[in-house]
Amino acid sequence: MSLDPNPLSLALGRARADGLEVLDLTESNPTRAGLSWSPEVLHGALQDPALARYEPHPFGHTRARESIAEHAFFEWIPRPDHIVLTSGTSEAYSYLLRLLCDQGDEVLVPEPGYPLLDHVARLEGVVLRGYPLAYDGAWHVDLDALRARVTDKCRAVVVVNPNNPTGNYLKRSELEEMTRLNVPIISDEVFSAFPLLEDSSRVTTILSAQGPLVFALGGLSKLLALPQVKLSWIAVDGPTHRVQDALTRIDLIADTFLSVSTAAQIAAPRLLAQRSLIQERIFERLEGALETLHRILADSPATVFRVEGGWSAVVRLPNTRSELDWVLALLEEDRVLVHPGWFYDFPSEPFVVLSLMTPPAMFSEGVSRLERRVRAFA
Repeated sequence: MSLDPNPLSLALGRARADGLEVLDLTESNPTRAGLSWSPEVLHGALQDPALARYEPHPFGHTRARESIAEHAFFEWIPRPDHIVLTSGTSEAYSYLLRLLCDQGDEVLVPEPGYPLLDHVARLEGVVLRGYPLAYDGAWHVDLDALRARVTDKCRAVVVVNPNNPTGNYLKRSELEEMTRLNVPIISDEVFSAFPLLEDSSRVTTILSAQGPLVFALGGLSKLLALPQVKLSWIAVDGPTHRVQDALTRIDLIADTFLSVSTAAQIAAPRLLAQRSLIQERIFERLEGALETLHRILADSPATVFRVEGGWSAVVRLPNTRSELDWVLALLEEDRVLVHPGWFYDFPSEPFVVLSLMTPPAMFSEGVSRLERRVRAFA
């Protein structure tokens, strides 16, 4: 794994060193994108005498887990004693890789996909193997390719629901086929609360699966736009004996670290009860950005791929330049920063990925500059 900066990072560093204003269409941090909670609400959530006491539990405070079960899973309400709190999704993945894998074992992950798990897996000595998502007007799992990648060293399949950055939800027919692989399924559902299309065929949570051991991951970072609170969770379901064995083993892992902040656990129930305060604003931002993207690029040579949910949009650019040339021209000539497709392991190019969480005025101007660049290069 190279630690050397890539050409885009170097160009961005030069632009910032020169004091140039760059329109950042990759901004997904809600606290920098104008979607913060009011200080009064956050302060109120932390006004609890229980903060004066330290009462550690490997799985986390019971009240926090009960609140998560009630508010975070659509129509599904998992058992609170099947929920394990972590300080972030990265830690949740780390726990599960330690639970399911030995050094050199394999886990299957979707491609394109966010590169976070690459680093976690390397630290745990686990090998990731990609399975492709295909696009034919909508994204879907290439089930034949997935089946072909299951070996005797495969210990789990990861799904991201909806996927980042492609925005596709797992469909019930796809889940049914995955359950036949006879391996545990890890479902990263941090964006699941943000569907942007009606679709009765989508899976809202992996906890609806029948058959294998399953793990659903979520967190306040996306659900409530609170990355600074650092509270995530693992919900476990499946055959009773396998669930109990998994929970017993996770108990030892979690008790070794006890990493979750007491303040985050105490605040969680009050914040979850007020989730509509922020989620309505997030939906307004996402829907507005998607409408802007389609409107500005409607008659251009660029193609906006179908977005079912989540915080990102994928745009395919004309194949008249390399992906690197596209993103460097946008940055150096138009002062617009976008994520290149290579960042997410797209199998071909040129693609760019935009954050729908970008502040509206910046997003509109940035996409307008992108549209002009596309016409100039087409």
